[in-house]
Amino acid sequence: MLEAEENKTPRPFGLTLLTGLYLFFFMLSVTTYGNPFPFMGSIYTDAPAKVLVFFDSLICIYLFLGIYKKQLLTWYILIAYNIFEIVNTMVNLYLITPVEIEKIAGTQVDQNGLMINNIAAALAILLLTQFIYRHKGYFNNRQKYLF
Repeated sequence: MLEAEENKTPRPFGLTLLTGLYLFFFMLSVTTYGNPFPFMGSIYTDAPAKVLVFFDSLICIYLFLGIYKKQLLTWYILIAYNIFEIVNTMVNLYLITPVEIEKIAGTQVDQNGLMINNIAAALAILLLTQFIYRHKGYFNNRQKYLF
C-alpha cells in the first residue's frame, strides 16, 4: 500500500536527472575496467585496479537503483559516496605526481590542466551533493532493501 502511494506522486524532474546521472556514472565506471585506477594517493594497475573498478561499479549501480526507487537509505549513501569521492580526488591530486601519471599514460601531462580539471570535478560533485542534501524529501521510500 505504501509503495502504491509513493508511485502516485509525480517524479520530480531533478530526481529523474539525478537517476540518469548515476546511470551515466555506472557506465563510466564499467568502461574503465582494465585501466589504471587512482585511489587514495596511489595508482593501481592490473588485478587491484579491476577489483576497485568492480566495487565502484557495484556502488554506482546500487545508487542508480536506489535513486530510481527513491530509497531513503540511498540518500545517506549518496552523501557519503560523494564526500568520499571529493576526498579521494583531493588526496590523489596532492599525492600523485604528474611524473607518475606521465609514466602510466606514456605522454606529457599538463600539471595546471590536471589541477584545474580535478578541482572542477570536485566542485561539481560538491554542488551535486548540495542538491541531494537539500532534496531529501524526494527519497520517501523507507524500505531497507531495493528488492
